[in-house]
Amino acid sequence: MGTSRGAWTVHEATADELADWDAHTVDVPGGDVFQSREYGEYRSRHGWRPHFLAFDDGFRALAISRPWPWIGGGGAYIPRGPVSAGEPAERTADRLRAAADWLAAHRIDVVSADSEVLAESEYPAFLAARGFRQIEEIQVARHRVGVPLGTDEAAQLALIGQTSRNLIRRAERQDVRVLRFDARASEATNDGFEIPDGALQPAGLEAALRGFYVALEVTADRRGFRGLLYNVNTFLDWSMHAITAGLAIYLEVRAPDGRMLAGALFHRHGERLTYGYAADVFELRDEFPGAVRLLIWRGMQIAMREGRREMDLGGVDTPAARRKPVPGEEMHGLLAFKEAFGGKWVEQSGNHEWVARPWRYAAGRVLAAVARRVRR
Repeated sequence: MGTSRGAWTVHEATADELADWDAHTVDVPGGDVFQSREYGEYRSRHGWRPHFLAFDDGFRALAISRPWPWIGGGGAYIPRGPVSAGEPAERTADRLRAAADWLAAHRIDVVSADSEVLAESEYPAFLAARGFRQIEEIQVARHRVGVPLGTDEAAQLALIGQTSRNLIRRAERQDVRVLRFDARASEATNDGFEIPDGALQPAGLEAALRGFYVALEVTADRRGFRGLLYNVNTFLDWSMHAITAGLAIYLEVRAPDGRMLAGALFHRHGERLTYGYAADVFELRDEFPGAVRLLIWRGMQIAMREGRREMDLGGVDTPAARRKPVPGEEMHGLLAFKEAFGGKWVEQSGNHEWVARPWRYAAGRVLAAVARRVRR
């Protein structure tokens, strides 16, 4: 059943529309891997129901939902969507409300969405006019740090701060190896990388990612964000599927003797390559101080060779301060680290919520909390 709002009718995607789903949600301006078909199917394996919504003009949006215990209805989330796809912010706001109307007609009581649309676009005001309100983020950060990319690698390297640039060169002189696990790796983009034997075979890929996850756990404990880290099986499920689908890249820096020094998972979408989960081996920093910086630079090189316009270094804001960190705050050092690569603070609109049925939303939240306690 479809629902209409304004100029569009929204319906669940047909088999033909699913077949080219990512061309409309990932490989467009503002596209995002969290709007991909692969991501929807991944969430379906972990208790969510994906709704692949198609507009009659060809636009697509992924929503995922969960039912409330015992009373029916449920809540939905449109992860990093709807994507802008190059459209004006007001039109994206109309898309979101149309998707929310469809979900409400299918017993969804509340819809949240965090499309990565610039705050300066007036998107929050457009959403407010359509009944949405700002809420706390579901993802780690609201804003991000982006590095504009050119086409000349030598010129791009020269824009990196001298200390970081020197450490990148030092790592290269130490003959560290940069391993690449990437379904889209090609001869044209692979200078400076090593493709391990069986890199995309399940056993080899899982072994590498399990080793990376151990380093992630240590890093998360040290930095105090362990609660934001997926459990290992969930992490492996998404990472392995995303890499083999070409949506993600795993890079790992190893010492000449084979010891892991650092690793990072990158997401490729639209005009960006996004630096996601990353970790290094703290005990080896003094011996190989340039490993992490080399890892980021190699990611930038892949992005440039693929014709992407931005290296997205992720966010540095925290739940208590959704703004640019200032000197003296814990996250300011991470901001300075990213700015050394030429990163610019990118203010985004953040997460917004629309409530269709307040009474069932309120009851559903209470019952969901009760159900979680019962399961424990």
